[in-house]
Amino acid sequence: MRYVAPKPAAAAFNRLAKSLTAVGISLMGSRVLAVRGRKSGEIRTTVVNLFTYEGDRYLLAPRGHTQWVRNLRTAGEGELRLGRRHQHFTAVEIPDADKSPLIRIYLRKWAWEVGEFFDGLNADSPDADVEAAAPGFPVFRLATN
Repeated sequence: MRYVAPKPAAAAFNRLAKSLTAVGISLMGSRVLAVRGRKSGEIRTTVVNLFTYEGDRYLLAPRGHTQWVRNLRTAGEGELRLGRRHQHFTAVEIPDADKSPLIRIYLRKWAWEVGEFFDGLNADSPDADVEAAAPGFPVFRLATN
């Protein structure tokens, strides 16, 4: 399973983005994701990029099968936070065959930030390339409760 660990500079940027989002300043759709840990049972938080496609909201993991992805798979639900606003959701993981348009949207919006995790893939890459890469990029559709 594909996973790209954060480098020190990325970890520092993520801390800053998480802090700003926690006080209500969204950076191009950022939210703090809160999800119950699959082993500890404790609430774990990380900053994520929330996006919309055809009226539905999605999360994509550019670093691959991260801890938040594994926790969300197990919990099936979580909370998105922006400042004082907290929104509970349930999550459904998207099958690999349906990810191509979602990966393209994500890259169009955030390639400047996360493009290095896509190994040369971009929003205009051939369909075959995007489809081949899809298993390495977990995507979840969110339903608000």
